[in-house]
Amino acid sequence: MKSTSEEKKELFNHDAKDTSDKVKTKAVALLSGGLDSHLAVRMMKEQGIEVEAVAIKTPFCDFDCGKGCGHKVLEVASELDIKLKTVYLGKEYLTMLKNPKHGYGSGMNPCIDCRMMMYDEAKKHMDEIGADFIITGEVLHQRPMSQNSNALSIIEKGTETEGKVLRPLSARLLPLTNPENNGLINRSMLGAIRGRSRKGQLDLADKYGIADPPNSAGGCLLTDPQFSKRVKDLYKFSVLEPSINDVELLKIGRHFRLNSFSKLIVGRNHAENEMIKSLCNDTDYIVQPVTIPGPTSILRLNVRPDLRKHKSLLQLTIQITLRYSDTEAESEYEVSVINKGKKLVRTVSSMPCTENIVEGYRI
Repeated sequence: MKSTSEEKKELFNHDAKDTSDKVKTKAVALLSGGLDSHLAVRMMKEQGIEVEAVAIKTPFCDFDCGKGCGHKVLEVASELDIKLKTVYLGKEYLTMLKNPKHGYGSGMNPCIDCRMMMYDEAKKHMDEIGADFIITGEVLHQRPMSQNSNALSIIEKGTETEGKVLRPLSARLLPLTNPENNGLINRSMLGAIRGRSRKGQLDLADKYGIADPPNSAGGCLLTDPQFSKRVKDLYKFSVLEPSINDVELLKIGRHFRLNSFSKLIVGRNHAENEMIKSLCNDTDYIVQPVTIPGPTSILRLNVRPDLRKHKSLLQLTIQITLRYSDTEAESEYEVSVINKGKKLVRTVSSMPCTENIVEGYRI
């Protein structure tokens, strides 16, 4: 027969085992590196939720680019002390961009379809780690196309995440989610922020002691009007689906559409000149001034390169390149013409073209 002290000891050990075996509530955050998703994670951790994060890179919004599009995401994850998984959406993103089911925003930004791809990745990770729900830094009506009530509902239905996505910053303005209904989350501790004002977020940043809070993680190149023109041109004239290489070229230089099967990109500085050379394909022509300072240019064709057929295109490429070189009017200058695929290296003399001719081809 057990003594009273032995029974108490056994009961204590049983209770301790129950506590240690209890599974902690876990969430997957879509982390951008901006303030909103940072705050969403803080609010969950404040409620004792274990958080892991997924960060999404696309050809048009890369968090390593250093241009306001969440390049601090690695630093933020470290500061929050959470595990981070990075996912790159490359070719599949370019395929979607050609004909997004839910259309474009003001530029070439397919915001709803883009968010759906991100939700899909968060959902995959949620299933992989056995998490209970997804959190995002989305704020109701902050972005006109993807953060209104109807769009949020479309995104959830399209990704089969209905009730599984909690948006802590605006949660009290939105329908109850599964984690709230199941008692995993205290709704009264969630936010009721709406619109484009940053006051609510800055107040929360002050509450959590976030020094020098980052901006919202916008910066998607597809919302930029000038860049959108380049993307539209690329898709309009590409014989095959555009490549990642094609997209990287869109981000640099001056762009000129010469005809339906050829485009010229002229570097604007030394860094771009070097990048142009690094992105050169075997079918491209590289043009550079020989005796004077000037840019590196790349003539990209959608057809097999043939110097005999494309002599006039090369001549125009040379003239435009010289237009941006250290030249004088009515003088001839030597340039090199290189095609790696044909192992072609030639030196050609020409004069620069006039500004009005250049503007007629500019994208």
